[in-house]
Amino acid sequence: MDDLPAVIMLDQQSFSLPWPESSFKFEIESNPLARCWVAEATREADAPLMVAMIVIWLIIDEAHVATIAVHPEFRRKGIARRLLAFALIDAYHAGMEKSFLEVRRGNDAAISMYQRFGYHEVGVRRKYYQDNGEDAVLMDLDPLDLERLIPLQ
Repeated sequence: MDDLPAVIMLDQQSFSLPWPESSFKFEIESNPLARCWVAEATREADAPLMVAMIVIWLIIDEAHVATIAVHPEFRRKGIARRLLAFALIDAYHAGMEKSFLEVRRGNDAAISMYQRFGYHEVGVRRKYYQDNGEDAVLMDLDPLDLERLIPLQ
């Protein structure tokens, strides 16, 4: 909960349709299926700065990536890759066998990263995003392969 203000700010900086504060509170306090993680960085003598966050839902045998974001100043440094790998390794150890996510059709950087993990397109949700009617690409990773995930972290 201490990270919540920074998570909300990061979400607002990263997405045109950010989650409301109540959604993050629910995930942290009330959703037993949720795993919520943050990544911090330090700048010399400064206090740690929250630079990335991820929410994953563990449903039956599947890790559903609900959201992931990296602070704009820290993008393209491998933080999202490492955080996703960490979260999927945790999900694997919790018994998850596969993973699923949705991503904006135009988010080429994210799609490329997911493909490096082995995710592949399995469908499209037409006009999924309310802000501009963009499609969501449905991506699946089956199976979760620990040997493939460890080098990505």
